[in-house]
Amino acid sequence: MSDSLHTEPARPVDRSSAEHYVWGGTCDGWRHLSRHDLSVIHERMPSGACEVRHLHRKARQLFFALAGELELELDGMVHRLSQGMSLEIAPGLPHRVSNAGAQDAWFLVISSPATKGDRIEVPELGGGAPHGADEEIPG
Repeated sequence: MSDSLHTEPARPVDRSSAEHYVWGGTCDGWRHLSRHDLSVIHERMPSGACEVRHLHRKARQLFFALAGELELELDGMVHRLSQGMSLEIAPGLPHRVSNAGAQDAWFLVISSPATKGDRIEVPELGGGAPHGADEEIPG
Protein backbone atom coordinates (compact mmCIF):
# COMPACT_ATOMS: atom_id res chain seq x y z
CA MET A 1 0.00 0.00 0.00
CA SER A 2 1.36 3.41 -0.95
CA ASP A 3 1.32 6.40 1.40
CA SER A 4 0.86 9.53 -0.71
CA LEU A 5 2.48 11.64 2.05
CA HIS A 6 5.61 9.48 2.17
CA THR A 7 7.92 10.24 -0.76
CA GLU A 8 11.35 9.07 0.45
CA PRO A 9 12.48 5.60 1.48
CA ALA A 10 12.59 5.03 5.24
CA ARG A 11 16.02 5.44 6.81
CA PRO A 12 17.34 5.59 10.37
CA VAL A 13 18.02 9.12 11.64
CA ASP A 14 20.30 10.24 14.47
CA ARG A 15 21.77 13.59 15.51
CA SER A 16 24.59 13.28 12.98
CA SER A 17 22.17 12.89 10.06
CA ALA A 18 19.24 15.05 11.21
CA GLU A 19 18.86 18.70 10.20
CA HIS A 20 20.40 20.76 13.05
CA TYR A 21 19.61 24.32 14.09
CA VAL A 22 20.34 26.58 17.07
CA TRP A 23 17.55 28.48 18.80
CA GLY A 24 17.57 30.94 21.67
CA GLY A 25 21.30 31.41 21.13
CA THR A 26 22.23 28.35 23.22
CA CYS A 27 19.70 25.57 22.54
CA ASP A 28 19.98 22.89 19.86
CA GLY A 29 17.34 21.12 17.81
CA TRP A 30 17.64 18.15 15.48
CA ARG A 31 14.71 17.47 13.14
CA HIS A 32 14.22 13.72 13.11
CA LEU A 33 10.91 13.98 11.26
CA SER A 34 9.70 17.09 9.48
CA ARG A 35 6.38 16.69 7.69
CA HIS A 36 3.44 19.08 7.53
CA ASP A 37 1.29 16.66 9.55
CA LEU A 38 3.90 15.51 12.09
CA SER A 39 7.17 16.81 13.51
CA VAL A 40 9.66 15.11 15.86
CA ILE A 41 12.50 17.23 17.20
CA HIS A 42 15.29 16.10 19.55
CA GLU A 43 16.35 19.09 21.65
CA ARG A 44 19.11 20.09 24.04
CA MET A 45 18.53 22.97 26.46
CA PRO A 46 21.41 24.09 28.70
CA SER A 47 20.96 24.95 32.36
CA GLY A 48 19.27 28.34 32.81
CA ALA A 49 17.79 28.50 29.29
CA CYS A 50 14.16 29.50 28.77
CA GLU A 51 11.99 30.05 25.72
CA VAL A 52 9.37 32.71 25.05
CA ARG A 53 5.86 31.98 26.32
CA HIS A 54 3.68 31.11 23.32
CA LEU A 55 0.82 29.01 22.00
CA HIS A 56 -0.09 27.11 18.86
CA ARG A 57 -3.59 27.42 17.40
CA LYS A 58 -3.55 24.07 15.57
CA ALA A 59 -0.64 21.97 16.82
CA ARG A 60 -0.93 19.49 19.67
CA GLN A 61 2.46 18.76 21.24
CA LEU A 62 4.06 16.19 23.49
CA PHE A 63 7.23 17.05 25.42
CA PHE A 64 9.12 13.90 26.47
CA ALA A 65 12.11 14.25 28.85
CA LEU A 66 15.07 12.07 27.91
CA ALA A 67 17.66 13.36 30.42
CA GLY A 68 17.97 16.23 32.87
CA GLU A 69 15.02 18.20 34.19
CA LEU A 70 12.53 20.45 32.42
CA GLU A 71 10.07 22.94 33.77
CA LEU A 72 7.05 23.38 31.54
CA GLU A 73 4.79 26.30 32.30
CA LEU A 74 1.39 25.39 30.93
CA ASP A 75 -1.31 28.05 31.12
CA GLY A 76 0.22 29.53 34.30
CA MET A 77 0.97 26.24 36.09
CA VAL A 78 4.54 24.85 36.32
CA HIS A 79 5.09 21.12 35.72
CA ARG A 80 8.46 19.51 36.40
CA LEU A 81 9.52 16.70 34.08
CA SER A 82 12.42 14.33 34.69
CA GLN A 83 13.71 11.41 32.63
CA GLY A 84 10.92 9.30 31.17
CA MET A 85 8.13 11.79 31.92
CA SER A 86 5.99 13.55 29.32
CA LEU A 87 3.38 16.29 29.13
CA GLU A 88 0.81 16.93 26.40
CA ILE A 89 0.10 20.50 25.32
CA ALA A 90 -3.31 20.98 23.70
CA PRO A 91 -3.76 23.57 20.93
CA GLY A 92 -4.44 27.08 22.25
CA LEU A 93 -2.73 26.67 25.64
CA PRO A 94 0.05 29.15 26.47
CA HIS A 95 3.25 27.35 27.41
CA ARG A 96 6.99 27.74 27.88
CA VAL A 97 9.80 25.28 28.56
CA SER A 98 12.84 26.08 30.69
CA ASN A 99 15.75 24.27 32.30
CA ALA A 100 16.22 25.18 35.96
CA GLY A 101 18.38 22.10 36.56
CA ALA A 102 22.18 22.00 36.84
CA GLN A 103 22.67 19.80 33.74
CA ASP A 104 21.65 20.03 30.10
CA ALA A 105 18.09 18.85 29.49
CA TRP A 106 17.49 16.53 26.53
CA PHE A 107 13.95 16.01 25.28
CA LEU A 108 11.71 15.25 22.32
CA VAL A 109 9.03 17.61 21.05
CA ILE A 110 6.42 15.81 18.96
CA SER A 111 3.93 18.08 17.18
CA SER A 112 0.87 17.34 15.07
CA PRO A 113 0.46 19.09 12.77
CA ALA A 114 3.92 20.68 12.55
CA THR A 115 4.22 24.10 14.22
CA LYS A 116 5.66 26.04 11.27
CA GLY A 117 3.57 29.22 10.94
CA ASP A 118 1.51 28.27 14.02
CA ARG A 119 3.37 30.03 16.84
CA ILE A 120 1.91 33.06 18.63
CA GLU A 121 3.88 34.73 21.42
CA VAL A 122 1.88 35.39 24.58
CA PRO A 123 2.75 38.11 27.12
CA GLU A 124 4.20 37.01 30.43
CA LEU A 125 1.83 36.44 33.31
CA GLY A 126 1.47 39.72 35.19
CA GLY A 127 1.96 41.77 32.03
CA GLY A 128 5.77 41.77 31.94
CA ALA A 129 7.70 41.75 28.70
CA PRO A 130 8.52 38.32 27.24
CA HIS A 131 12.06 37.05 27.59
CA GLY A 132 13.94 34.19 26.05
CA ALA A 133 14.36 33.22 22.41
CA ASP A 134 12.65 35.14 19.65
CA GLU A 135 14.11 32.94 16.92
CA GLU A 136 12.89 29.81 15.22
CA ILE A 137 11.83 27.56 18.06
CA PRO A 138 10.14 24.27 17.36
CA GLY A 139 7.88 24.09 20.35
